[in-house]
Formats: sequence, C-alpha cells, structure tokens
Amino acid sequence: MITLGILLLLLGLLFHVALLWSVGVVLVVLGALLAVLGAVGRGVAGRRHFF
Repeated sequence: MITLGILLLLLGLLFHVALLWSVGVVLVVLGALLAVLGAVGRGVAGRRHFF
C-alpha cells in the first residue's frame, strides 16, 4: 500500500494531476499507520498483518 501510494504521488507530481497526488498521500499515510500497528502486534479488523 505504501509502494502504491508513493507511485501515485510521483505520477501525480509528474503529470500535474491533483487527484493522483491526493490518493497517493492517503495511501502512504494509511499504509504507514497499518504497518506501525502491525509491528506493535495490534490487530486491525481482525488481522495482525497487512501485506
């Protein structure tokens, strides 16, 4: 999820598409949050790991 977010951020920056930039930011933040929660052992929505 983080990788996809970074890719969308770069594409949004390269092609000047604000929607790609916004979705990329949301995916990076959400992916980082889920990665941190998974690393500390806290399950989210019944899952301990999000890959």
